[in-house]
Amino acid sequence: MAGPRKPKPAPPKGPSTTLVLDNGASTIKAGLIHSSTIPSEPRIIPNVIARDRTRKIYVASELEKCRDFGEIQFRRPVEKGFIVNWEAQKEIWDREIFEREEFEPKDARLILAEPPNGLPILQANCDQIVFEEYGFASYYRGIGSTFNAYHDVQNIFRTPQEAPTVANTPAEAVMVIDSGYSHTTITPVLRGQPLQSAIKRLDVGGKVLTNYLTRLISLRHFDMRNDTYIVNEMKEISCYVSADFKADLEKSWKGTRGERRPDYLSGGGIAKDYILPDFHTRFKGTLVDYDPARHSKSRKLAAQSEEDALTLRNERFTVPEILFNPSDAGIRQPGLADLVYESLQELPIGLWPALLANIIVVGGNTHFD
Repeated sequence: MAGPRKPKPAPPKGPSTTLVLDNGASTIKAGLIHSSTIPSEPRIIPNVIARDRTRKIYVASELEKCRDFGEIQFRRPVEKGFIVNWEAQKEIWDREIFEREEFEPKDARLILAEPPNGLPILQANCDQIVFEEYGFASYYRGIGSTFNAYHDVQNIFRTPQEAPTVANTPAEAVMVIDSGYSHTTITPVLRGQPLQSAIKRLDVGGKVLTNYLTRLISLRHFDMRNDTYIVNEMKEISCYVSADFKADLEKSWKGTRGERRPDYLSGGGIAKDYILPDFHTRFKGTLVDYDPARHSKSRKLAAQSEEDALTLRNERFTVPEILFNPSDAGIRQPGLADLVYESLQELPIGLWPALLANIIVVGGNTHFD
């Protein structure tokens, strides 16, 4: 007679720690989750290695210690949204994540966000680094836009009538517009899965906008082609998306030759003065209200001037407008609104109402007013 059946051994416990990485071209968003504690706020880390004019090197968050950003040079591991320089990327990960956080990769799982339609060779390189260099216990690499479907979408668009009965369930349908440093993508997501045939990409991101503003300022004011860091800060605090582009353009127009229109002289509510940093008494630029007297005095008392100021007029709204009209910067692609329509054209018309009713806009370029 057979003896009692032996109970099956319990399966091994999975990793208790999860590292979530959104490895952007400009910044890394990193969060560490322990099963036994409440998740802490994610860290935002500059994804860059920089060298100032004295040849001092700054890696990632060390950039906060830099006091002179004039002519600073950057080396970025990510180009066009994809990791292409693993030597630099590994140095940043090691210093900012694995040396600071108290966990062992072999006892943790990794969730890594990536842009859509990645090249297989780049994905294989990433997988190799994750397992062979770091030895994570488990690993998931997914399209970053799809993770937004697991956000509390109900609270974004309307107040829920009752608490959800199923936890961690993706939204039924969302249209995610992700506009970051390298590019802008439109990703329709159905029940947490991207609809690949309808994903669209616009090669306009924060880098293109900064370069365009640099060109405008260098033509109209000072040569700032070697000061893109300063121009990028200027863009982030001064630019906005115009609700009426033609009206704002009219207000900021100087007029015909020899004419000085009242709106132009007064600033028209658009003009702002940007006080440039001198890296001795001012380490950050500041945006102040336009003052015509400031510029007349600077012309008369140039030798005694204690600050360099440049006036931003239509630059404030023509730069973000490139997202909607890339041809303004010589980019032969449809604008953002047209790409959303092209994305919908790839899908059954029955999905359109749900997607258009649930649009999520994320990324650094969404911070424009």
